[in-house]
Amino acid sequence: MKSYETVFILNPALSEDQVGKSILKYEKFLKSNGAKLVHKENWGLKKLAYTIENKNSGFYNLFQFDAPSEIISPFELEFSRDETVMRYLTVTLDKHAIASVSYTHLRAHETREDLVFRLLLEKK
Repeated sequence: MKSYETVFILNPALSEDQVGKSILKYEKFLKSNGAKLVHKENWGLKKLAYTIENKNSGFYNLFQFDAPSEIISPFELEFSRDETVMRYLTVTLDKHAIASVSYTHLRAHETREDLVFRLLLEKK
């Protein structure tokens, strides 16, 4: 099994309840297909860098999970069929990525999202 990280953006017109149901749907998909959910985060409503589907914001969510590689295509197919999902991205995490995004790197005031941005800036 490989380690993966998926970030997906949900339509901002959804209610909190609808967002929760969508997140739960994808969690159930992963678990029912043999994946182990390592970490999940709801980053909330964030402003988009550019307009997507005439929307300026969206609900950002992150899943970090270990799964067999054959479930990634069906997982992304579920995202593409769902009208509430505006964008998604799944990446394979190698051992260096897992170490660099370790939660021990978080500073006291940082969220995990802040850590990712800080690490990206440090690499430049």
